[in-house]
Amino acid sequence: MGVARVRNSAVIVGVPRETKTREYRVGMTPAGVRILTSHGHKVLIERGAGEGSGILDDEYTAQGGTIVPTPADAWSAEMVVKVKEPLPAEYVFFRENLVLFTFLHLAAEPVLTRRLVQAGVSALAYETIQLDDGSLPLLKPMSEVAGRMAVQVGATCLEKERGGKGVLLGGVPGTRRGRVVILGGGVVGRNAATIAVGVGAQVTVLDVRAETMAYLEDVFGGAIETLYSNPTNIEETVVRADLLVGAVLVAGAAAPKLVGAELVRGMSKGSVVVDVAVDQGGCIETCRPTTHDNPTYEVDGVVHYCVANMPGAVPHTSTWALTNTTIQYAVRIADQGLASAARADRALMRGFNTYHGEVTCEPVAQACGLEWEPVRTLLE
Repeated sequence: MGVARVRNSAVIVGVPRETKTREYRVGMTPAGVRILTSHGHKVLIERGAGEGSGILDDEYTAQGGTIVPTPADAWSAEMVVKVKEPLPAEYVFFRENLVLFTFLHLAAEPVLTRRLVQAGVSALAYETIQLDDGSLPLLKPMSEVAGRMAVQVGATCLEKERGGKGVLLGGVPGTRRGRVVILGGGVVGRNAATIAVGVGAQVTVLDVRAETMAYLEDVFGGAIETLYSNPTNIEETVVRADLLVGAVLVAGAAAPKLVGAELVRGMSKGSVVVDVAVDQGGCIETCRPTTHDNPTYEVDGVVHYCVANMPGAVPHTSTWALTNTTIQYAVRIADQGLASAARADRALMRGFNTYHGEVTCEPVAQACGLEWEPVRTLLE
């Protein structure tokens, strides 16, 4: 009895413990468990899955959840709700009719994409569920966290003992303020600007959307500078930046490379790069994914912080911010069945990345060199 074929029937939902390095978030809070169980569904929580977020197993059972001892038990469910993409050790749990609901970022994960297709998994990505106005409701809360963290960690990396040039972003009277350049004025960029302005930095945001720049000017007034994102403006601002934040997103697709290695080489020694788009391949050529265990590296004397799961470091904020938005979709899928829920909600339909052995997200297919089929035609 798979979720894809069930309507108005009890569904088993699994919440495994995250396995990515220092990923402390969990895919569901006790409140989410209570909602699902009150709808007649069963929720299997892997033992200790919530510990990193300060959630004890007893808190799940108090809301109707069932604690299971192994990852295999949690993955045996009809629908698995996670935070991050499965790692190779979890591929063994893939099977036909499994519904996987999590962040996937498959444009940068061709091997994972192929394994999902081969196994016939119906994989829905938080980051590609998109409303008609173009907004990404499940990505937004983590983008808000990552944007604010970008300046926080960037400021720390600028300290001399961490390889930085020793610039205090806010400066003090009689000294220059640190220069923060943000590529992209969306949710990540706006939140990065909020923190950068708050600490007193000199902030420049580059974007190609006139309405976005106008909005930022309205919100921040004269506290920031906005520039049209073209090669000339990027080159002129990046070489002067103390902290460069990559905040560019194309839904489902690999991030465009806006800053090349030669331009990074032109930055002054001890400058810092934080690429929030690294889980989609990054918008800065010299960036590659790092972990919370080894978050930074240097290229031509420039410190790079490129942790692909930045919000995992602040799980008390991130888990609740994320699951407050994901639970409504999880309940909809469990209550209505995957196909019916998707037909009734265009935003949810856009979340499909793979379905019954097909890639259903065009940007993912293009990035991975695979054929694709619109999910709407597969659901007919």
